[in-house]
Amino acid sequence: QSPDPSWKGHVPLLKSGVLRNKPGKPVIWVEPIVNRETKTIEYRVREGGTPSGGTIKRGGGYCVATGSTISKSYIHEQSLNGLMSEVCIGTVLEGAKGREYIDPNDLPYSKPRWKPEQPMDRVSTDLVSGRGYGFYIWGDCFTDRQLVALTTFSDLLSDVRKEVEQDAFSMGWVENDVRLRDGGSGVTAYVDAIHTYLGFVIDRCVDKWSTFSTWEGSREVVSHAMVRQALPMVWDFAEANPFSSSTGNWFIQVEWISRAVSQFPATLSGQVSQRDALARLTEVYRPIVCTDPPYYDNIQYANISDFFYVWLRRNVSVVWPDECATLMSPKNEELVANVWRAGSKEAAREHFESGMSNIMESLSQEHHLEYPATIFYAFKQKEIKSGETTSTGWETFLQGIVSAGLEVTATWPIRTEMANRILAKGNSALSSSVVLACRPRSVDARLETRGGFLAALREELPEAVGLLQEQAIPPVDMAQSAIGPGMRVFSRYKRVVEADGSTMRVRTALALINGVLEEILSQEETDLDADSRFALTWYRQFGHQPGPFGDAETLAKAMNTSVSGVVEAEVAESKGGKVRLLTRDELDPGWDPAEDRRLTVWELTQHLVARQGRSDAQAGVLLARAGPGLGDYARHLAYLLYEVANGAGRTEDAVAYNSLIVSWNNILQHAREAAAPVQQTL
Repeated sequence: QSPDPSWKGHVPLLKSGVLRNKPGKPVIWVEPIVNRETKTIEYRVREGGTPSGGTIKRGGGYCVATGSTISKSYIHEQSLNGLMSEVCIGTVLEGAKGREYIDPNDLPYSKPRWKPEQPMDRVSTDLVSGRGYGFYIWGDCFTDRQLVALTTFSDLLSDVRKEVEQDAFSMGWVENDVRLRDGGSGVTAYVDAIHTYLGFVIDRCVDKWSTFSTWEGSREVVSHAMVRQALPMVWDFAEANPFSSSTGNWFIQVEWISRAVSQFPATLSGQVSQRDALARLTEVYRPIVCTDPPYYDNIQYANISDFFYVWLRRNVSVVWPDECATLMSPKNEELVANVWRAGSKEAAREHFESGMSNIMESLSQEHHLEYPATIFYAFKQKEIKSGETTSTGWETFLQGIVSAGLEVTATWPIRTEMANRILAKGNSALSSSVVLACRPRSVDARLETRGGFLAALREELPEAVGLLQEQAIPPVDMAQSAIGPGMRVFSRYKRVVEADGSTMRVRTALALINGVLEEILSQEETDLDADSRFALTWYRQFGHQPGPFGDAETLAKAMNTSVSGVVEAEVAESKGGKVRLLTRDELDPGWDPAEDRRLTVWELTQHLVARQGRSDAQAGVLLARAGPGLGDYARHLAYLLYEVANGAGRTEDAVAYNSLIVSWNNILQHAREAAAPVQQTL
């Protein structure tokens, strides 16, 4: 309801009313129409023009009827008292030439026969229930219409079992009455397998058919709820028709599971156990471990998994009764630092640290000696807190490895994240995980001093960073990836001794690794031409904003160039007593490095970024004209510019430079093709 007493009715909380914002097509949006006589609000779909903005932001919203402010606390009060509902504001149809948009068409539906009654954890801020919006049980995450769809498919699983059984008999399968969970391979086990896969299909539908499933106007598709490891509040959501051709339909979810199953090895069998990792390490003789450990308090896995588990339990518990024995996922022993579960911040830290220490110690003692243990990590380790680089999760995890007597023998980044995931759009989000190969440290491992450790870092890290750059590791992943080679040096010693005789902690080692990485990148800066060094230093301070001519002249002299020189090089402009770096929009689209009489690495880098924004092929043609040697300098400069842009909060620039490096290998391939000799004709 509106908080304004002059309007006795509900008002919409819209983050955005835009339904389509595809390049090259008119924008389509929803306009709330206020009828002051009837005190009602209707919604009309518009094409073209200027969309009205949303009515809610993080700090609260406003009433479209009266303009009154709606505070965040008022929204919480209304929703917690069950006074918040949903309304249809537009309908998307499948037309002969693509999507069509019409005014709201809120179709009738029957009431659901069932919904998940299990309570949501209302203290976890990873869940919308912990943010005060009136979500109490997992069934609250779905509209009645979505619940009808999900429960209908769920109820049909028992009917499907009979049909699958008949199909198996008709194909000559033999019945042995042994269930799949008991190792069966006859008709009953086959039926159990199909039942399980269809249960997975319904869980994929849960991800698409909830009030957290957003509409992507740029692609005109329904996006899934679990776009990241949380369930935040979603104000504008989309309901998918299960029988449409959209990404949210039933058949596409079946196809996804089918494609996964088709990749399974058909002649091999495996065993999966739902066990505590510490117990399992001692149950298997000489195990080989590959693991992606929990990230301290970053993700509350068990709380979030209940979103799927409550449905999975309903659908497959008849096949997997032991795995679905609990009403919700087990949580107490989960190795995460959960303050609410542990009772205090200190108890949560102790639970995680002692658990991680025990796991790594057991791994060191039990792991097969002929193979390395492989451990993945993908969490940003740089977090500025009180002027200090810290990350409790990483320190604890890496300290556990070192303290358990494990040595990092090799590291490598692996591209594990999709570039089109929501988190990465318009952000310089991590795109890689780094795998650590670990073995028990040699019994002959020696002590080392702080100075000796630093000397080893300065000797070995440059080669490792160079290799990472050659393989086009994105700048956003560079600091993370450099931890591996650095920890390889640190973990080879029995311990590193500080000046006072104490043992160096991982936190200190990480700070030293980051420091040497900055030295390496700074050294690359000195290899640039004078005009490019001027531009990089000016960009650090001013970005693309104008700065005083006097400051520019002083800097230019220090860099052994001049303001007139950088202007001549088409790096900057000088006007009205101000100097400003040219933006990429101001560059000459027909620029040819082979014809440039004052060629700079800065210029080449900016042109490559601009061309890559259009296509990798265009950037490749440009790189072929410049040559691979100058291209390497441009790549190095892109790494430096990413660090500057990311540190200064210039997100658009950071994303652009990161994108150039991500595409570098592809650009190189296009450059080779463009530079290939062509048969001449007479």
